[in-house]
Amino acid sequence: MIPLFEAQEHVLSKINRLQATQVPLLEASGLTTAEPVVSLEPIPAWDNTAMDGFAVLSSDTTTASPATPVTLEVVGTIAAGALPPDAPKVTPGKAVRIMTGAPIPEGADAVLQVEHAEPLENGHLENEPLENEPQNKSTPISQSAGIQLSQSVPPSTHIRRAGEDLKAGQIAVPTNTTLSPAHLGVLASIGMQEIAAYPRPKVAVFSTGDELVSGGGPLAVGQIRDSNRHSLLALLQDSAEPIDGGVVPDDEAAIEEAFSRYAAQCDAVVTTGGVSMGDFDYVKVVLDRLGDMRWMQIAIRPAKPLAFGTIAGTPIFGLPGNPVSCMVSFELFARPALRKMAGCGDLHRLRVTATATEPLTRRPDGKTHFARVRWHWSDSGFVVSSAGGQGSHQLSAMAGANGLAVLPDGDGISAGGEVELILLRE
Repeated sequence: MIPLFEAQEHVLSKINRLQATQVPLLEASGLTTAEPVVSLEPIPAWDNTAMDGFAVLSSDTTTASPATPVTLEVVGTIAAGALPPDAPKVTPGKAVRIMTGAPIPEGADAVLQVEHAEPLENGHLENEPLENEPQNKSTPISQSAGIQLSQSVPPSTHIRRAGEDLKAGQIAVPTNTTLSPAHLGVLASIGMQEIAAYPRPKVAVFSTGDELVSGGGPLAVGQIRDSNRHSLLALLQDSAEPIDGGVVPDDEAAIEEAFSRYAAQCDAVVTTGGVSMGDFDYVKVVLDRLGDMRWMQIAIRPAKPLAFGTIAGTPIFGLPGNPVSCMVSFELFARPALRKMAGCGDLHRLRVTATATEPLTRRPDGKTHFARVRWHWSDSGFVVSSAGGQGSHQLSAMAGANGLAVLPDGDGISAGGEVELILLRE
């Protein structure tokens, strides 16, 4: 048997990044950048307001207080979208009504939030009764001739300065960045329509075996339903473009045709079964003839057997046939390799230290065990408990797990003990 790290290093050493291409921005989510993206303009492009309110001179408001309110004349309105050539200017004693995102008018150095302004009409407060006027008359603040304020507004209040987010010439998105929705927003804000990124590898998945059936209906004696293909196609979603190759019968010519076709059409091929030392399977016969393969027995449980190699340069992953072993093997070997092909920097799942809430037992056998566990976050950190049966055929426990506890050779972990945890999902 060979150590896990040696097998992982061997696989990754044979993997190369795919060639970067220009990708439309709307198709780039989840891809990894092949070069840095530089902003050619400042973001924001001009000073603008963060609030609905009034653009003012802060010096006009210095003495404003509830006891000594300040009155300003409203000389115009600026809406979001543009600063027209005849836009009003802010001069001493004047204010301009302004909407969120609108450019700051000339002369202003602060914005008074609309909630902090009292509207005036003809020099009077909106709610102050005028002689011979109905007392229920109300003037909207957007139409008032002036405002009264009872607090000072320091310089730069509620103003977003040009270049505050990004300066012209600044790197907006570094190279080797996996693009999130927020990154796409940044790229759109600087006018990018396409970017240089590594594509998702196209990965074919097919199962082999006359005993495999798909769909419902009763099973004949000796038949099993093909579950591995469905699990693998789903696991590929976050790092690759999966191609469903279906079920290939136990026929040497059919298996050879499948491997040859998908190796030529795709960036990688994944299949399961026929990789154990005791197996006699057409998969071995075909792969040894077509490819440069290494058949490994790795010091781990589950997922001890692994076949890996290439056919005409295309990586081939032969994973174990037991469903849990298949998924664990994918996580440890295929997923990191495919992420390397896609240009990702973080190849492996995040590992953290957790506390076991119950014993996670095992027997010494010279292997590292990967126990299927449930984890959650508590006041003391990550805590884990068994997800159920640990047999390599017990897929329901794998479905209930959101992590793998790494158990070194020995007797396992006692309740309250620390254990290394691989986070599979939340």
